[in-house]
Amino acid sequence: MSETLRERVRERIEDFVDTFVVEGDKPADVLDAIEAEIIALRQAFSRDPAPADDPLTEEIVAEPSNDWPAAGGKPRLDGE
Repeated sequence: MSETLRERVRERIEDFVDTFVVEGDKPADVLDAIEAEIIALRQAFSRDPAPADDPLTEEIVAEPSNDWPAAGGKPRLDGE
C-alpha cells in the first residue's frame, strides 16, 4: 500500500468521523462502529469480491397499481 493511499484514506476517515462528532456522537463510538463495519466488509469481500456482478437471485416484484376506485382522490365524472 502506498503512502499516498494511506494519507487519502486517513483524510477521508477523519472527515467522515467528524461529521458524526459534529452531530454529537463520541469519536470512540464512531470509530468502534467503523471498525465493526470494516470487519463485516472484509468478511463479505472474502466470500464474494464482486457482488455487483452477481445475477439477480430474487425476482423483482412490480408495485401494485392504484387503479381501484378508492385509490385516487375525488371520483371522476363522465366527460372529464
